[in-house]
Amino acid sequence: MNFEYFLAKRLIKGEGHKISISAPIIKIAITAIALGVIMMLVAIATGVGLKYKIREKVAAFNGHIQISNYDNNASGVSVTPVSKEQNFYPKFETVDGISHIQAVASKGGIIRTEDTFEGIIAKGVGSDYNWSVFKEYLVEGDLPDYNGPLNDQVLMSRLMAKRLKFKTGDSFFAFFLKDENVENLPNQRKFTITGLYDSGFEEFDALYLFTDIRHIQRMNKWKEDQIGNFEVFLDDFDKIDEKSIAIYESTPPTLDTSTIIDKYYKIFEWIGLFDFNIFLIIGIVIIVCGFNMITALLVLILERTQMIGILKALGSANWSIRKLFLYNAAYLIVIGLFWGNFLGLGAIWLQNKFRYLKFPNPREYYIEYVPVHIDLITVLTLNVGVLLLCLLMLILPSYIITKITPVKAIQFE
Repeated sequence: MNFEYFLAKRLIKGEGHKISISAPIIKIAITAIALGVIMMLVAIATGVGLKYKIREKVAAFNGHIQISNYDNNASGVSVTPVSKEQNFYPKFETVDGISHIQAVASKGGIIRTEDTFEGIIAKGVGSDYNWSVFKEYLVEGDLPDYNGPLNDQVLMSRLMAKRLKFKTGDSFFAFFLKDENVENLPNQRKFTITGLYDSGFEEFDALYLFTDIRHIQRMNKWKEDQIGNFEVFLDDFDKIDEKSIAIYESTPPTLDTSTIIDKYYKIFEWIGLFDFNIFLIIGIVIIVCGFNMITALLVLILERTQMIGILKALGSANWSIRKLFLYNAAYLIVIGLFWGNFLGLGAIWLQNKFRYLKFPNPREYYIEYVPVHIDLITVLTLNVGVLLLCLLMLILPSYIITKITPVKAIQFE
């Protein structure tokens, strides 16, 4: 057995018999493995990155889970108020995995100028609002501050400001319908734009205007402790269905819970296809890499036929000889994996750092640049999976060694 391992080492290093025919084939096989790993890493990083970024943007406007009255409709406008005096607010202690909960309220309105007008949804937020999720979308000015007395500061989208020909620091009047049918005159509020945001989601940017929740409460004649709904943020998005059920069971029976997946199911159906595309690319690439390694193995066996005959004449078993070639193939695969990871992860790091790849039409993907995301567990799983699957594909072709007879092999040239 020690002699076989010694011979395997010489075979791997190309000692004894100079590699001639197999040299370019082996280089092609290593290159194919490296390119395949690069393609798989990039496919995973871009697919997962885009999915995560879209989920983050939808959650920034809605939270992961909403808690509201059953009477509220799906239009995004608060109808029936909810009391803030709940045992789960301001900290949800009965359900773990919740990072933040905030109280909000929304009201439909119109902004009118001399030239045009825009329909809006004024989203009222308070001192508990988590602005950190909006910092990366801020493109001009500052975020509003609602920690002190009631003020007229608002955060408007760049898209809305462009349509209305507004800029940071401008003041304007917004009109909101009253709930009472007997009063025909609408509520009028004067606001000042303190900052502009751009999320890339046109359906959100064209509607949402962020203002102090106390404006909504006064227009709706709500009490100070009444709000439209609660928005809940989770630590792990993948547990959203599980946490939604747990939150529903921990809240009063008069309140309902819904997830952003339920509210925007078309968007999440679309990004759900990313996983299928990723698995399809990985499957195709592994098959191509496997066939390249099969070709390299068969050429290597053909070139080492005399050596196989000598080993058999010395009493080596077929499986022992097959293992020599499988060890060599594993070595070549590892070399391909090394260069594939080095170049692939390097390209992903550069994209994450400099964002040099951008979408030609950002509105179709809700983001300007190509986002990337990959973790260590995914990289390790991918590498181990490629190594094992390629070796499994080589076991059957290596069976050809058992058909080689010592006499004919030694005479083979």
